[in-house]
Amino acid sequence: MATIDPGFVYRFEPGADAARPPLLLLHGTGGNEDDLLPLGQAVAPCAALLSPRGRVLENGMPRFFRRLAEGVFDENSLISEAAALAAFVREAQARHGLAAPVALGFSNGANIAAALLLLHPGLLRGAALLRAMVPLRQPPSARLEGTRVLLLSGTADPIVPAANSAALAEQLGKAGAAVTHHALPVGHGLSQMDVTLARNWLGAP
Repeated sequence: MATIDPGFVYRFEPGADAARPPLLLLHGTGGNEDDLLPLGQAVAPCAALLSPRGRVLENGMPRFFRRLAEGVFDENSLISEAAALAAFVREAQARHGLAAPVALGFSNGANIAAALLLLHPGLLRGAALLRAMVPLRQPPSARLEGTRVLLLSGTADPIVPAANSAALAEQLGKAGAAVTHHALPVGHGLSQMDVTLARNWLGAP
């Protein structure tokens, strides 16, 4: 465990295959820098793993930005925390000699990853967004040509409406990203289908 300004506690696991892009692991509400390491190892064997802990606390639970209610984001917090996370990623790249990472985010982590795509285009090589929502009501115009995005939503998800997932896929596609969207017969939690689809997507050229 280490710390990088601006105040992110994180774990870094070096990769055994330099040809694989590093993964930026972004946990859900109440998670930490250890939560998604097994998932990262399962979907991208031998890739370097960079896993920060969200800086915002909600009832003692780490998150990557504040929310006003379930599914209602504090967009000022989202924008400022996305900027801090982008600075962390750049510093971690310099410290550890990393190429542009692919984000692998779940729930709150997927939402901040989607925000990184829109607010800081070019920072991420791509992103696998598991149970993500539209992060910004009025997103900036971003150019995401050459950026691959995997969006995995759940048809029985009580938190993320299907229309919201579809809107995010459309939003990222209009910005130029190559979006692959699968609506899985699951709820908000992760499933073996998520693991398999993410592993196959990450392994594709």
